[in-house]
Amino acid sequence: MQVYADNAATTKMSEIAIAAMTECYQNYYGNPSSLHSVGQEAKEKLEDARARVAACLGCESREIYFTSGGSEADNQAIISAARLGAKKGKKHIISTAFEHHAVLHTLNKLETEGFEVTLLDVRNNHNITAQQVKEAIREDTCLVTVMYANNEIGSVLPIAEIGAICKEAGIPFHTDAVQAAGHLHIDVKKQNIDMLSLSAHKFHGPKGVGVLYARRGIALQNLIEGGAQERGKRGGTENLPGICGLAAALEDACANMDENTKKVTALRDKLIAGLSQIPHCSLNGDPVNRLPGNVSFCFEGIEGESLLLYLDAQGICASSGSACTSGSLDPSHVLLAIGRVHDVAHGSLRLSLDHNNTEEEIDHILTVVPQVVSLLRNMSPVWRDLQNGTREYIL
Repeated sequence: MQVYADNAATTKMSEIAIAAMTECYQNYYGNPSSLHSVGQEAKEKLEDARARVAACLGCESREIYFTSGGSEADNQAIISAARLGAKKGKKHIISTAFEHHAVLHTLNKLETEGFEVTLLDVRNNHNITAQQVKEAIREDTCLVTVMYANNEIGSVLPIAEIGAICKEAGIPFHTDAVQAAGHLHIDVKKQNIDMLSLSAHKFHGPKGVGVLYARRGIALQNLIEGGAQERGKRGGTENLPGICGLAAALEDACANMDENTKKVTALRDKLIAGLSQIPHCSLNGDPVNRLPGNVSFCFEGIEGESLLLYLDAQGICASSGSACTSGSLDPSHVLLAIGRVHDVAHGSLRLSLDHNNTEEEIDHILTVVPQVVSLLRNMSPVWRDLQNGTREYIL
């Protein structure tokens, strides 16, 4: 049996997205910037996709900018707010310790330019509170940027409450919603979100295309010069097929969200309950405020990479953390941030489900994972030390 349980890394493209892209390739091949009829037909298609995405997020069409993905959108949002803040003498930014590297690396770069960054502690319930944000705000704070939901451990942050605090304080609020879009209900106006990033391939759209929502009135800084596309904020001919695939996939995900969430949550809870029976393991992430499809565990006495290879041999596709750092031998910064020690963080497993997964697949995972964990522990000198008492258990 082949089980794909790595949907947080990427999803299979939906037939709806493929059909939308195929139509574009065949019938809307013009450059949207061209004045002739073929170009203007492409322009109409582009603006139709923009309006459809805006409707899914609860904003205006002119507040939607198409990008190459979530990382570019994160960079543009954060750098724009930082530059605006610096002009006003404000160079303090608030974020969290378990953000995606697209955010953390951008903040590191800004620190070399004299910005000060406060990373909120996430060890309590593997999440943050809105009160933490409120207490961290200073007179020179120019941006709050916190993810909507964590990509590795699935914690869903209190976005609406944080948005309300930022609005009251007059501070721009950006959220990386790459893992949330298409899976959780989003309304940027009601939640007082000023900027939001998303990526199509996380909700069954194509890779290489994303969105930056920026509230009207926010002066975006260009990352890519070279043309007047995207209202002058991103040079380069628009990837119209990808954009249409994104819009179709997002619409489909939002239309079926409640039904899909009910199914996926049930599968997730069954998987968590089953894996929790393995001795000396622990669930990662907020146990209540959690993405519908995220299951993240640490197993003491094993290495995550070996676990993944053995699972793959049994037809189970999973990960040990973020897809962007899966080639690294260092433990996940997210797991270290929530308080896992190095030895435990190395033994992590992330299974991320969606509506295409089945009960039979969950049963297969629950049969195979305990067997593989037991096999690896029996080969591990660390596990031998734990069992004979020369080393103390942590989990």
